[in-house]
Amino acid sequence: MSARDFETRERMQELLVGWAERQWLRRLDIAFADFLWREVPDAPPFLILAAALASHQLGRGHVCLDLQATLKAPAFALSLPPEGAGAGSSPVDALDAPALPAEVFAGLTLSQWQQALAQPLLVGAGAGNTPLVCVGARLYLRRYWQYERDVRGAIERRLAMTIGLQLALPIAALRRTLDALFPAAVAAPAHAVADWQKIACALAARSGFSIITGGPGTGKTTTVVSLLALLQALALSTPSPEPAARPLRIRLAAPTGKAAARLNESIANAVARLPLAALRQGEAVRAAIPVTVSTLHRLLGSRPDSRRFRHHAGNPLALDVLVIDEASMVDLEMMAAVLAALPTSARLILLGDKDQLASVEAGAVLGELCQRARDGHYTPATCDWLEQACGERVAPALADAAGSALDQSVVMLRHSHRFAAGSGIGQLAEAVNAGDTARVGGIWRQAHADLALLPLVGGDEPAFKSLIIDGGVATTAAASAFDRHRECDPTATALPLPQRKGYRHYLEVLREQQPAPGGDQDTFDNWARAVLRSHGEFQVLCALRRGPWGVAGLNQRIARALREAGLLPASDGWYLGRPVLITRNDYGLGLMNGDIGITLALPGAGAGDEEWILRVAFPAGDASQGIKWVLPSRLQAVETAYALTVHKSQGSEFTHAALLLPETLSPILTRELLYTGITRARAFLTVAMAGSGRLLEEAAQRQVLRASGLMAE
Repeated sequence: MSARDFETRERMQELLVGWAERQWLRRLDIAFADFLWREVPDAPPFLILAAALASHQLGRGHVCLDLQATLKAPAFALSLPPEGAGAGSSPVDALDAPALPAEVFAGLTLSQWQQALAQPLLVGAGAGNTPLVCVGARLYLRRYWQYERDVRGAIERRLAMTIGLQLALPIAALRRTLDALFPAAVAAPAHAVADWQKIACALAARSGFSIITGGPGTGKTTTVVSLLALLQALALSTPSPEPAARPLRIRLAAPTGKAAARLNESIANAVARLPLAALRQGEAVRAAIPVTVSTLHRLLGSRPDSRRFRHHAGNPLALDVLVIDEASMVDLEMMAAVLAALPTSARLILLGDKDQLASVEAGAVLGELCQRARDGHYTPATCDWLEQACGERVAPALADAAGSALDQSVVMLRHSHRFAAGSGIGQLAEAVNAGDTARVGGIWRQAHADLALLPLVGGDEPAFKSLIIDGGVATTAAASAFDRHRECDPTATALPLPQRKGYRHYLEVLREQQPAPGGDQDTFDNWARAVLRSHGEFQVLCALRRGPWGVAGLNQRIARALREAGLLPASDGWYLGRPVLITRNDYGLGLMNGDIGITLALPGAGAGDEEWILRVAFPAGDASQGIKWVLPSRLQAVETAYALTVHKSQGSEFTHAALLLPETLSPILTRELLYTGITRARAFLTVAMAGSGRLLEEAAQRQVLRASGLMAE
């Protein structure tokens, strides 16, 4: 079978329907193909196939369909097999299986495919109104081609502001303020080549667009607070036509409610710790730094049942500086909306870890913009200016006479304050991020105190229950357990590790600290805060949504195990102790996608001592540290949250994270997912593997490469 067998409309339609029946394509993709054929009935079948695949790729995070890559590796253009399902799970009999992509594309060349796309009613090469746009070997749905152009154009315009901003900067005041914010006694460690936090502040101060990236604990939040202090100090000391210098209007935002809540807490603490005593208007500067963070949807003014926002190019945001945290989670469409809504003179500052998972929606904007960050590429002019502006010297290895304008506005923080040099979590994250499989395997033999591996071959119910109830395995057994696991030794056992907490901890806090019915609201709020805090001590993370090792299967299994252990009153429906995750923004309730709450109970008004009414307690998500109590019946988009996907955990940290890996390698199991899951752990990490001992190394070799042309020449 080859491409020639699918050159008729009937055969191609039959193929696409067969793929959709097996869930290799979405019904949405088939509907788009049908629409195009209704518009142009004589459209070439391979044009329609390309359109369906381009639509499908959007659902998998790609901005476009890379024609050349698809011909080289056809299977990656489809979901083969569906996530969490085995090859034999399709409802269609194997004998009636449709042709595989490799068969369909056999014999088809790139030039032949591009020739099939030469249909001016459906495919354009740029501006116009065709539903598809083809640029070289990249095929876009027009809307996403436009988003990509808008984002790139807006960034280039802001980068062009650099020369003017640099000339306007009072260099002596800049140097004095930076020295005050980064006193020598608390500067970067002696082994560091330069103080990258100080460099980041200097470069961002002269640019209309800047990125501060770095791994966990590298000080991104601390750095941006210092940057905002620098900008406000300069603004308040600059002569103004007004009677008094006006502070900058600064807004802080994050992609999800969970990320916003976390930034709320950390930014308030960082502002309070700012060393401003040496600044003439130190307390005025501190007061001018906001500590309230909103979601991007709320900032832009989302509209129900619409993709459009209240703020846009015709109604821009009223601000001078916008800071977006966890920017790796911002997709292309949202980034285009943000840039469109910014005033032309406003600064945009992005914070995030370039190596984390990209957004669930199409695009990997931060990762693409930071692809050269590790090697610096700072021009000699930038290096000279930095030495003058902040007294820091950039290592020659990071200099590049041919560095781009974007390179000069991107800074990678290089020293982790969370993970010490001997940290197993830090070393594992670094090895996975580098794709160094030898190090990934070798780390387990070093028996790090903050790292453990738990084999779950055959399900190993006792070991699984030990993990989720009490925290898992002894680190001293990690090396030998790893070797036994590699040999599939069925006698491998898990030992209790008292210092690591599992879900027993928060359920005991819930039960032991529950107030008496006569307690006031503050008493119940304090109880809720204690339960939420103790729940954050441990979290199960997984890669998949479906299947026995996906979210759905694990949540049922964990709830059942906790009930059987006498820790829960039930494992279905609404019950005391059930943790839930908000899966869609609810502005009426003030709850955002990613918020986690715990089902507790309040005494009913006028009820007897035995009558309690279930309420779900959520953190208020602002600097108030308050609690929101919500009736379960008002929560329309929630799911149980004993297990979270790594995607949903972004923006969160847990004292002990347990990363559960499935039995077999899945397309979703990649280096970025492993790195993101590993770095959710603050103090302890357990990696539990249901399958081969080599799965971790195999996944570390596989990178997410999202098709896009954002940084294409």
